[in-house]
Amino acid sequence: MNIYKISQTVNIDYNTYDSAIVYARSEEDARYICPDNYYISGWWEDEINYSHSWCHPDFVTVDLLGEATDWITVTEAGVILASFNTG
Repeated sequence: MNIYKISQTVNIDYNTYDSAIVYARSEEDARYICPDNYYISGWWEDEINYSHSWCHPDFVTVDLLGEATDWITVTEAGVILASFNTG
């Protein structure tokens, strides 16, 4: 399992996430994680926004931070920490 930083700069209004630290098997899996701990399965409000708090996966920047240690045995992707801009 890898650890990634995901971020976005297209949906920057109040009550939105700007970034998160997540764990996932691949960069593509990380790209489809919404920081409110939901895996995006294809529903978006429009072409850019996802449920008004995140963005479409095409606009997500994904940076590999490292690999989780061998003793971590999670099987699904998820969120470790998220940055939320409340309004």
